[in-house]
Amino acid sequence: MIGGDLIRRAITGHCYVYEAFGVRTAPVGQGASISVPYELGVRVDHTIVVARPRSEVFRFWRKLSNLPRFLTHVDSVRENGKQSHWVVQGPGRRTVEWDALIHNEIRNRLIAWRSLPGSEVDHAGSVSFEDAAGGGTTVKVELQYNPPGGAVGAILASLWGQEPGQQIAADLERFRRIMMGSARTETLDSVDEASDESFPASDPPAYNH
Repeated sequence: MIGGDLIRRAITGHCYVYEAFGVRTAPVGQGASISVPYELGVRVDHTIVVARPRSEVFRFWRKLSNLPRFLTHVDSVRENGKQSHWVVQGPGRRTVEWDALIHNEIRNRLIAWRSLPGSEVDHAGSVSFEDAAGGGTTVKVELQYNPPGGAVGAILASLWGQEPGQQIAADLERFRRIMMGSARTETLDSVDEASDESFPASDPPAYNH
């Protein structure tokens, strides 16, 4: 099966993994957006369901300054249009920085990004948002990257309890809790507003001397 797929890819030049990431491999000047060749790097996939509307979940994620709230090792994300600058705590408390570009965006459905040339960590990935069968939103993250030090860096990260798959899973669970926390806050605010509206402020309190 693997051999057959390699033959298909050699003939057609089409890779389904790149398609999922929104990555194109055309030569520079023809819309090239590849950061990590498929044969290299570490691949991470994880999916969760968040019991919130898709537009709300997308809007929260698309505001990149929100990401350090649930991505444990991200110190800051400074956004400038489609480009952004990331500061991350790497293995051994090493600070790692890179610039990234959102090269494919479909409102309320997809955000795909890639690191820019010269970044300390070469990576590409996407996060997609779909209506969940039982309500809420299915959030799917697909990520491929070359860690500092290549495969050795990935092994060290694993030994230090920072295996990327487990880390992404924990971060996404934190994201789910934040979204559900905002839902509870909105519910309490709605109750407060309803209470205020139901109280006839124009009527003086009843009392006697």
